[in-house]
Parts: sequence; structure tokens; C-alpha cells
Amino acid sequence: MNPNTLAKLDYERIKEKLLGYAVTFVGRKHIEQMEPMDHAVMIRRKLTESGEARDVAASSTGLPLPTLTGMEGPLALLGKGYILPARDLEAIAQFIRSCGHWTNFITRKEDIAPTLSAYVYSIHDLKRLMEDIEVCIRQGQIEDMASAELNRIRKRIRTAEERIKRKLDTLLSKYKSSLQETIVSQRNGRYVFAVKKEFRKLVPGAVLDESASGQTVFIEPADLAELQSELAALRAEETIEEEKILTELTGQVEENETELKMNVEIIGHYDFVFAKGKYALSINARVCSINEEGRIHLRQAAHPFLQTKPVPLTIEIGGNGASRYRSLIITGPNTGGKTVALKTVGLLTLMALSGMPIPAAEDSSVPVFSNVEVDIGDNQSMDQSLSTFSSHIKTIIRMLDSADSRTLILIDELATGTDPGEGIGLSIAVLEELYRKGATVIATTHYNEIKQFAQVTPGFENARMEFDLETLRPLYRLTIGVAGSSYAFHIAGKLGISPRIIERARSITNSHVSASLPELPKAVDPKGESTDTEKSENRNKPPITRPNRKAAVRQAEKRIRQEALQAHTGADPDLLPKNGTPLTGGSNGSDDSSTKTFKVGDVVFIPYLKRSGVVVTEEDKKGELIIMVQKQKMKIRAKRLKPFIDRKELYPEDYDMDIVFETKENRKKRHLMSRKHADGVTIITPEQDEES
Repeated sequence: MNPNTLAKLDYERIKEKLLGYAVTFVGRKHIEQMEPMDHAVMIRRKLTESGEARDVAASSTGLPLPTLTGMEGPLALLGKGYILPARDLEAIAQFIRSCGHWTNFITRKEDIAPTLSAYVYSIHDLKRLMEDIEVCIRQGQIEDMASAELNRIRKRIRTAEERIKRKLDTLLSKYKSSLQETIVSQRNGRYVFAVKKEFRKLVPGAVLDESASGQTVFIEPADLAELQSELAALRAEETIEEEKILTELTGQVEENETELKMNVEIIGHYDFVFAKGKYALSINARVCSINEEGRIHLRQAAHPFLQTKPVPLTIEIGGNGASRYRSLIITGPNTGGKTVALKTVGLLTLMALSGMPIPAAEDSSVPVFSNVEVDIGDNQSMDQSLSTFSSHIKTIIRMLDSADSRTLILIDELATGTDPGEGIGLSIAVLEELYRKGATVIATTHYNEIKQFAQVTPGFENARMEFDLETLRPLYRLTIGVAGSSYAFHIAGKLGISPRIIERARSITNSHVSASLPELPKAVDPKGESTDTEKSENRNKPPITRPNRKAAVRQAEKRIRQEALQAHTGADPDLLPKNGTPLTGGSNGSDDSSTKTFKVGDVVFIPYLKRSGVVVTEEDKKGELIIMVQKQKMKIRAKRLKPFIDRKELYPEDYDMDIVFETKENRKKRHLMSRKHADGVTIITPEQDEES
């Protein structure tokens, strides 16, 4: 998985949270190495384990999971010729005992955790090793009864120490007047007296040390030397015997090294799974299903790092079927939650693919993606002299190179960082290519051209983040199937911008001419022949024959091709006639969209959508018309349209255009309502997509 993706979607923060719940060094190692998987069977098993761990943690007041405290060092030394010290051996014994407690605990949870309970049967019973260690070692010290020889030596040591103590008491009384202080100290493990320098000859013995000032000398009395030499010899014997015991115990541990390390790994895996389960419990996460149809279905989803209580997100995209869409374009105002929606989908997908429950409803489903690519935020680099646009392009290139049917693409703010006209064209071309490669794409934008492209293009769908126009507050609620608006003028007006400035802004926006894209559309027949009912309603009107309509379409298409060839250097071979000679001629001045007045029924070409449509209403005072494109009505500025087919080439002078724009059902209703009052009869007209 791309490291940039993991960083942008806060995946590393998820791992940091899990580390806070881990209690073993092996569990922490698993967390540090955790990454999304792309094997459906493995993902489902890991999710099952994590879900069971969540249920066990929820039903228990505590988890007696061995912590592996003190185990890391001994495991690293095994088999390398080292003799394990008493503390390490005691830690091993404690670990073996804790494994027994854990086995008893988890087997009692078999009804709610059958998968996790099965693992305990792989834990080896090392009770004999534990007992041997505990007989010999307690509280980090070797017991007297660890061996008969050690017991004998320590009895002799205690006898020698008692004789030395009695002798010290006698000598202290004898040399009291010559001592600097009446206490016994040690030098190099031997008892000495602190004698005043001037009285050193009064205390026979060996000088082992003196003070920094030189006024005190530390003397081992001659009467004590023999006893202390005997004690030193006994202690040497004790050390040899202790080393022998530790060597034997270390050998026993090494004989069980494989079983011991397997137990450690199993406990570490339990720790890893329960870290995911405990974290899932803390964020109210649930196990989702995994599909291999490329279908994302998140219901009541929430981003785990939002500080305030989030508004649940419900989103669906992808899957099988011709009517399904794989590209979703999200629109809405700034701070409306578009980026949060992207990050929520991305992070929850990564979590699910890592075998983690996600904060979403249980009927949510995530597909198996082998790759997730994101372009979120400003990747501008001063070190590499990359502008915002350049960094976006580098990311887009990587996306195009890696995109396939198992890739999720998340893009925030399409067409940013460069000229809007060119950026829009480039964005639409990129979206088309990603769709062609089979990738699942979720993108955000403010541009109406991209919204309208998604509205009329198969495989694409619009969505919007809801916004309260009265309170100017985002609702953070995603509605799929409807394009949103940035509400820039409305928000500016509500916040106090002068109405005169707002009106001027609208005027400037309406006069903006969008650059057309070089690719040409296929000619679209705006409407097929009338139904029998419609024909009967127009039986007194001249018929519209199919040959005449086809001829009009061919003539208009030829004119548009000629304009394109003149506008771009070099002719596309697909646009040339069969003899290889470019088409000649061109549109006259009356066809220029800057002077053309469109009439109801005219067929126009919309460059940035690469679609043709039929004019439904004439231009209003804002310079906008309603255009019907593939049965969808949208409001578009006249300046952004090109003439395609004149109305008079398609319809007679007095032709009833309602036949084109209205459904047969609505026409019948209007006819009925024009004759008499009809209770319960309503006509619902679809909402038009308005530009912001």
C-alpha cells in the first residue's frame, strides 16, 4: 500500500491507538507491522477474530492475558551459550503459569469466541518446566533446597558468619579506644575496623584502605583474617553450585525452546487481536462484511478521530449491474464535510482490510481493494520545487498508472491549482480514463461543469453535502443522486457583502466563457418519433420524417467537425472524410454563440459535457437557459453553448414542443386539468440543476 495513502488517511494514528491497548512486545510488533490485506478469506477471518475479541472484552471485567514481562531478553539469549540468571528463569516460570490462567479463561468464552478459543489448543503445557524453576528460584533468588550440595554449603556459611560476628564483638570492645568510630565496615567483602591513624600500630592486622584525608585507616584484625578466609572459600563454593543449578535450568528451558516460543507467539497474537477488539469497543465499531464485487456500502459510518459527535455518513458506490455507478462526484460548500466524507470512506476501508471492526452499522460492506490512492490536501514541496498543481499532476499520474478494477481512488477538489477552464477539461478526461480502467472513484468539486458531466454520463453519479441556508451551517449529511452548490453568493450575502457587489459578481460569473474541449461528441438525435397518442394530437400538423431529421443531424455534425478542425492544429484522422481530405468551410457569423439567440427547440452542443441537448426555455435576464440533456433538465449559461441543429430543421413552425419535453402521462394530466378541476391529480416536475 502506498505510504502516502496511509499518511493522508491517518492510518498511522490508528496504529498508535492500538499500541495503547497492547500489553506485550510481540503484540506491539504485530501492530507496527500491520497493513491492509487483499485476500478476502484472510480478511474475513481477521475480522471474525477482532469481533470475537470485542465481545469478550465487553463481557469481562478484566483479561488475564500474560504480559510477557521480562521474556524478551531470555528469548533472545536462548541457544547462544548464555546461562540465564535467576530473574529471567523466574519470568519464564511466571509466563508458563499465566498461560494456564489464560487457557482456563478463554475456554470458558468458547460460546461467544469459538475462533479465538480454538487457539488455546496450540498452547503447549510446560508445567514440569515451571515447577522445576519454581522449586529452585523464588523472588529472584536461588533457594537453599535447589540442591543438597547448595544446602550443605549455605549451612557452613551461616556457621562461619556467626563465628565472625562473635569475634567482631570481642575485638570491638578490645580496641574501642583506638577506633575512629565503633562500627564495622567492609572492604572488598572483608570486615575492617576504622582505626585512628596515630593508633594503627595498636591494632595488629592488614591495612586494606584509608580515608581521603589520611586520618583514618581501615584494618582487618589479624585475629579475624583466618575466619574471613574460610568464609570467602565457602562463598566461592556457593557461587559454583549456583552456576551449576542455573546451567541445568537453562538447559531445560532450551530443551523446550520451540514450545516456549510458540506459546509466546500465540499470546502475542491474542494481544494483537484483543488490542483491535478493545479499540473497537472504545469507538463503538462493528464487524462489516467483505465483498469482491467492488461495492462500498457504509451505513451510519463515522470517522474515528472527529472530536465532536459526528453526523453518521451513509454512502454506496460500485457493485454489479448495468445501472450501478463506480464514480461519485460530491459537491457542497466549504467546511461542509466533503473532505471528511472522503477520509471516512478511505480510513474505514483501510481498517476493514486490516481486519479491524469499523464505526459503522453491521450491514455495512467493504470490497477488497489491492490499492487505495488519494489526492487530499496540498502536496506542494519547497524542497522539490513543486507547485500545488504540479504535485497534484504527479499524484494523478501515479493513479492512472496503478488504476484497475481493484483500486479505490479518492480525489479532493478536482480542477484546482490551475486555470479553471483547462482544469475542468483535464479533470473530466482523467475521470473518464479512471472509469475506463475499472477503478472506483470518489471525488469532490465545486465546478458545475463536472457536476453536469456526472449527471449525464453513465457510470457516474452526483452527491451533495447538505447545507442550512438560513443558519449558514453545514448539516454534514450526504445525499446521493443530487448535485450540490457552493452557495458562494448566498453565504457572502448573508454575511454582509453588499447586494450591489453580489449582483456584480453574478454578472461577471454569467459572462464567463468556458473553454470547449477538443474531443467531439457523437451526434445525438434529440427525440425519436412521436407515439401514436402524440401523433393523434398533432394529426393536423405536417409530419416530421426520419430522413429529413437524419439529414439535419449530419449537416450540423459536419459543421461542428469543420469548426474543430479549424480550431486545432492537425486534423484527427477520425474526423476526416474517407478520401483523407479535411472538411472545408465553417460556420458563419450567425452561428457564433456570442451572438446567437437560441429558441425553444434548438439543439445545442455543450462542449464541457461533450453532449448535445434541446433548449427548453429561452435565455433569461441572467443569460441562462434550461437545456434538456438525456431527459435531465439543467440550467446553463448561453455563453457556454454552441449551435448544433436549428429548431426549424427539426420541427414545423407550430409544432407542440410539449411532446418533446413532457412525458405522455403529464401531458394527459395537463389536458384533463385544462378541461375541468381534477381532484388528486398532480404534476411533479424534476428539479433543475442550478449553477452556483
